[in-house]
Amino acid sequence: MTEIVPVILCGGSGTRLWPRSRASKPKPFLPLIGSQTLFEQAVARCPASAGFARPMIVTGHLHLEHVEAQLKVADKARIVVEPAARNTAAAIALAAYSLSEDAIMLVCPSDHHIGRPEAFVQAAHSAAALAAEGWMVSFGIEATSPETGFGYLKRGDAIEQDGVILGYRTAQFVEKPDLERAGAFLADGGYSWNGGIFAFRVRDYREELERHRPQIARAVRAAVANGTYDGVRFHPDRDLFASAPSDSVDYAVMENTTRAAMVPVAMQWSDIGNWRALHEALEHDEAGNTKRAMGEVELVDCRNVFVDSDGPRVSVIGLEDVVVVVDGNDIMVTSVAGTQKVGALAGAKNQ
Repeated sequence: MTEIVPVILCGGSGTRLWPRSRASKPKPFLPLIGSQTLFEQAVARCPASAGFARPMIVTGHLHLEHVEAQLKVADKARIVVEPAARNTAAAIALAAYSLSEDAIMLVCPSDHHIGRPEAFVQAAHSAAALAAEGWMVSFGIEATSPETGFGYLKRGDAIEQDGVILGYRTAQFVEKPDLERAGAFLADGGYSWNGGIFAFRVRDYREELERHRPQIARAVRAAVANGTYDGVRFHPDRDLFASAPSDSVDYAVMENTTRAAMVPVAMQWSDIGNWRALHEALEHDEAGNTKRAMGEVELVDCRNVFVDSDGPRVSVIGLEDVVVVVDGNDIMVTSVAGTQKVGALAGAKNQ
């Protein structure tokens, strides 16, 4: 069994889940589904008993306190403190230049929900086996609806090992489609959501980044070489890292490599990208309503209403497809259709 190093990326501000998620404590560090936070769930999905090495957490100074507070002693994680936000290509490179070149790293966002962690573990080992052969692997997440907010992966030819199909070549990376194209992808059956989970052998990621984005590679390699340790924390050189251009791993590496592969997986995945997504991931009553509240919530003649309150009583009558969130002195009310626009509200932007 190949040992896999989980590389868990903790960044962002989670403004589309405002006012519950805030820049000072964004959604990875909130218990949105169950008693664990999304970050705690991400770490727990990669236990040593399932063949995972101790995790490496890549996070910024703003989130360092939350990361350390929510890591268990048994996790024995290594923490790389990102000096500045430079998108995922550079964040992953911080891990790649900090690990041995033969290690297999599994790159995971810290703010996703996976309802079937056993399927995630199985896919991780298939992806690791492909990565050990030099493939640059994406998780191809089962598309269950015509979503316009995700990128898609088109499945190509099968990749076999000892007569067993481990995955497929990625025939095409598709940008976020309009609703008509998303519906066609779903009907086709050969397209998966690109959820931003990857497996790479460290030396292959370094080589691809150096080939396609040499300026990022040079800056991050130098920042790591000149970094300093503070216990389990590693601090790359701030000024050297700041010279790295900002780019996503998809644009920098995955859409340029000739060895892109994918592992299809059905694992009840959600990026919890907005209040609608959180509502869909939670349990509902027979009318499709959901309550997450410390105080009393009364819903009368309501359908598909989601109420999240940190204490004040909330009463709703005769509404459908509505989200109500109360956080301290902030109250946010939106239609389900409007949940994508929450991040543009003044309260979310001006934190």
